[in-house]
Amino acid sequence: MQINLSIRTVFATDAPSDPWPAILVGVRSSPSGVPPAGPTYACRVSAPGRTVADLLNSALAEDPGRPLVTYYDDATGERVELSVATFANWVFKTANLLQDDLAAEPGDRLALLLPAHWQTAVWLVACSATGVVVDVQGDPASSSLVVSGPDTLEAARTCTGERVALSLRPLGARFPEPPAGFLDYASEVPGQGDQFMPYVPVDPGAPFLLLPGEKELTGSQTVERALAEAGTYGLTRGSRLLSTRPYDSWAGLGAGLLAPLAAGGSVVLCRNAGSLDDSSLRRRGEEERVTHTVD
Repeated sequence: MQINLSIRTVFATDAPSDPWPAILVGVRSSPSGVPPAGPTYACRVSAPGRTVADLLNSALAEDPGRPLVTYYDDATGERVELSVATFANWVFKTANLLQDDLAAEPGDRLALLLPAHWQTAVWLVACSATGVVVDVQGDPASSSLVVSGPDTLEAARTCTGERVALSLRPLGARFPEPPAGFLDYASEVPGQGDQFMPYVPVDPGAPFLLLPGEKELTGSQTVERALAEAGTYGLTRGSRLLSTRPYDSWAGLGAGLLAPLAAGGSVVLCRNAGSLDDSSLRRRGEEERVTHTVD
């Protein structure tokens, strides 16, 4: 007797309420080896927890060309749109920078001193890919390394480990003059590899995210919370959420990246949007085909 198996992997993005992927295994048997007509008997097999980087990998496998992050800075007039593939390329290069040039290891703490910005989102997912713990707006003095924007360089100098600075200029441009004591991210990242493989597999149950005033979250807990947030907003595959929230709390990170990513959707991230009146924000939503808005 020959046993024929049909296997389909169902990822978390297939059902935002379910934080784990599952494998559905259907079994039909036939002496001739030809599956007979009739139903497939299915069972659900548990799979291990996932990380934020796993969510990105699932999106990359599913539809690499779709938009993932569209970024506006209303102080400069900047607009950047990143597809899943383009965003993933930035993540892989940044993860290689972390792992190789900065010698970061799983469990190392990184103080992330950046505003709501598409490059902040890149760093968050790159840390997930390498097992580095992200301390959002954390204390650089107690961190292994720090990533700073132009407005937080003085605070970042208290870090005794590696320091990376981002200009946050349009198109990810370099600093006109690199800050003393810092690596210029825009100078370092282009030469990094376009593919990434961690030296040590990342444990979804290990610490990953620390937010001001909250308990530390593991990688899998972050994914669970992102999926729950997606359900709260009513996000489904293809949803497009506009957020004007800062990246200094779960409310900002959830709406501004994690929930849309978990649901198979995308985000329109608006920084310095306080200058926009309601009609301008509404017009942007129409132009960007936004389905959900949070502020």
